Amino acid sequence: MKILTGNDLKSGDVIWWTGDSWSRHVEDAGDVGEHGAGILSAEEGARRVNAAYIIEAVATADGPRPAHIKDRVRALGPTVRPDLTLKPADRDVGAWII
Repeated sequence: MKILTGNDLKSGDVIWWTGDSWSRHVEDAGDVGEHGAGILSAEEGARRVNAAYIIEAVATADGPRPAHIKDRVRALGPTVRPDLTLKPADRDVGAWII
């Protein structure tokens, strides 16, 4: 399965090609098969997307999921537990700033 991703020109948000438009939700992404390059060319020419590219994906019950970790992070967020991240309000935050 192949899907398209890029960034929205106005907001910079990560977006996914649905088959007829762009969505901010990877679950909406559609399989472009061998037509990806043609779609990318048309969409970049129409100035709707920036830095778009074709990626491999896996179909799941929750919709397509990028096969590569870089794109999974772009689609689904950080790979760390939010409760373990350093927050600016933490008292010892200054010790971590170099």
